[in-house]
Amino acid sequence: MTSDPSVPGDSPFRSERTARDEAPQFVLPLVVRIEKAAPPARTDALETAARAVLTVLSDERSLGDGEWAQAMRDWQDARIRKVVRRARGAEWRRAEALPGITVTGKSAEVRVFPPVPLDGWPKDLARLQVSGTDLDDPEPLLDADPTAPVLWLNPDLGMSAGKTMAQAGHGAQLAWWDLSDEERAAWRDEGFPLAVRTADPARWRELTTSGLPLVRDAGFTEIAPGSCTVVADHPALRG
Repeated sequence: MTSDPSVPGDSPFRSERTARDEAPQFVLPLVVRIEKAAPPARTDALETAARAVLTVLSDERSLGDGEWAQAMRDWQDARIRKVVRRARGAEWRRAEALPGITVTGKSAEVRVFPPVPLDGWPKDLARLQVSGTDLDDPEPLLDADPTAPVLWLNPDLGMSAGKTMAQAGHGAQLAWWDLSDEERAAWRDEGFPLAVRTADPARWRELTTSGLPLVRDAGFTEIAPGSCTVVADHPALRG
């Protein structure tokens, strides 16, 4: 899930098997709150999930000797997997009681948790459903601010909202990795402003050859391995 010219042989974003597959596998859990009476808007959920990933990456507990730091390192040493599940009512309250961070958008709430072993989810998260995250945008979307980061989606792929939330998180993470410490701090201090939008086909072709961070999915769910899903267009990374 990165741009071809700079993909190292052991990248966590290649669909081919690499040395990272031999390491213990971890997953970053994200839970989106979807109440029957008031589901979040789709794009707000995507943007909130991306900001949740950035928030946990930058949290002091994830860095240095922080309590989540070893789990974060183990996760980033293997495949970079993210799984989005949905919760409501008592399910959401149980999820909130576990160590993690809740990030709130205009209508969306997403809670991100420190990485867990692929087969070692906490029971209150393991019982949550992955399916059923289909969401809609009730209002037309405004054009993305050209001076702010934009995560552009492939217009040719049909993905569930949960899958797309994970892909937006991948794109945000790639941008984060490519930024300098100063650029990361500035983005964090601003509250991680970003937009998620679907590119038109002509723009998508330009983006995928621009040298900006490009997510290529490993193909574990929904789409074919190697599919290009997101381009992370951060102003600091534009040529």
